[in-house]
Amino acid sequence: MNLEYFIATRLITAKNYKSSISAPIIKIAISAIAIGIIMMIVSVATGIGLQKKIRDKVSAFNGQIIISNYDNNNSEITVVPISKKQDFYPNFKSVPEVSHIQAIASKAGIIRTENAFEGIVFKGVGADYDWNNIAEYIVEGKLPNFRNELNEDVIISRFLADRLNLKVGDQFNAFFIKEEQGKLPNSRRFKIAAIFNSGFQDFDATYIIGDIRHIQKINKWSEDQIGAFEVFVKDFNNIKAVGNQIYEQTSSNLDTKTIVEKYSYIFDWLQLFDFNIVIILAVMILVATINMVVALLVLILERTQMIGILKSMGANNWTVRKIFLYNAFYLILRGLFWGNLIGISLLLIQQYFGVIELNPENYYVNQAPVYLNWIYILLLNLLTIAICFLVLLIPSYIITKISPVKAIRFD
Repeated sequence: MNLEYFIATRLITAKNYKSSISAPIIKIAISAIAIGIIMMIVSVATGIGLQKKIRDKVSAFNGQIIISNYDNNNSEITVVPISKKQDFYPNFKSVPEVSHIQAIASKAGIIRTENAFEGIVFKGVGADYDWNNIAEYIVEGKLPNFRNELNEDVIISRFLADRLNLKVGDQFNAFFIKEEQGKLPNSRRFKIAAIFNSGFQDFDATYIIGDIRHIQKINKWSEDQIGAFEVFVKDFNNIKAVGNQIYEQTSSNLDTKTIVEKYSYIFDWLQLFDFNIVIILAVMILVATINMVVALLVLILERTQMIGILKSMGANNWTVRKIFLYNAFYLILRGLFWGNLIGISLLLIQQYFGVIELNPENYYVNQAPVYLNWIYILLLNLLTIAICFLVLLIPSYIITKISPVKAIRFD
């Protein structure tokens, strides 16, 4: 039976499809598998990439969990300071999931140049600030050093620099309103050390980053008084649970808020991508399986006489079904090969050359980000194979209904 089985397999192998009636159907089926896996790989890689990029960007400029005074009423501007002398600072030992914590303070002001002025929020940071989080967004200049004496260096967004006609090395005056009514605003002169471009319009249009000691002096705070703590966690997926732990470990006069809560409108929007990805996966797998079912049915009808001959030689139904299923599996693999090759190539081109650009006002990024994860790609391929193969068991059942006598006489 092994010889007959081999001959039968070779008779319906894809190499013989070129001269068969089913050739166009086979090509369509392979193309459907290829297009389906391309769409799935691209949608998952870009969807997760966009989610991760926006999440990391929001975290870089705002921290992942913010600890502040309740009296600030969720304001971006620090009104009531808190002390740096906390049990959880500088190391949050009671919550091991915390990777870093840094002190910040914010104050509203106005930048005034000879030809323009802009309202800004001065974000003060200190020696504990982790510049690695925003280093990738620096487009010009170098990061300042706030570890030694108080200095005038600041970093400003490309958006504000263009509106104020400023560049790296330029100096400008900023004015900060005093809390006491009737007092003249405080004036500070700053020097641009670097320019950043986050693509996050809400931040780029407002914030400049400088030494926290300027705010402490303007507000007449002590060196131990700050506006808030920014906390970073080891695994962003656990941010809600870690946020609850931090809330329980801090004093009753301190409030904690995750960036998911602070920027709920952004993260609610990002969650829609999960739904979109699922829909795309379902549609693509459905299209691929339908085409494979049609292809298998055509093959069965085209090889009806061969099925009758095999049955007359003693082959049982399952043996004959396996012949067609193995060949269908071969077609699926061909489609997956070309689909993976094209899909991964497209993603690598986008990753290294940024061909597809996005409007940062709508997507918070300048170009479509890509997240290449080989485990996800492997799972998509296995999912496609498993679903297609299981669905193909149904049309292959037709083989059991074919009579050897009638099949041999079939024309």
